[in-house]
Amino acid sequence: MKIHGAIDTEGRCKHWHSPLDVVANKCATCGKYFACALCHAELTEHEFGPMLVDAPSVLCGACRTEMNYHAYSAAPACPHCGHKFNPGCSAHAGIYFQLDR
Repeated sequence: MKIHGAIDTEGRCKHWHSPLDVVANKCATCGKYFACALCHAELTEHEFGPMLVDAPSVLCGACRTEMNYHAYSAAPACPHCGHKFNPGCSAHAGIYFQLDR
């Protein structure tokens, strides 16, 4: 699956590019995966639509495994390939997921 805004093969972008920044999130509005909300803002003309927590909406850039918010937030690494995720991404969860619904 294509990760929009990515500058490398594991989905890192110009905004977030540490070794742990391999998670892409799906926009509910356009249905595409983006490396981050800043990339989405630069590449589209609509706001990032947060996804339902049960929907496949997170993509591991290392192995392209799709998962929902529950699977993603329950582990510090991809459940398929073991690539570690950036723990700081949890601060942005409200942008990407409908947590209060």
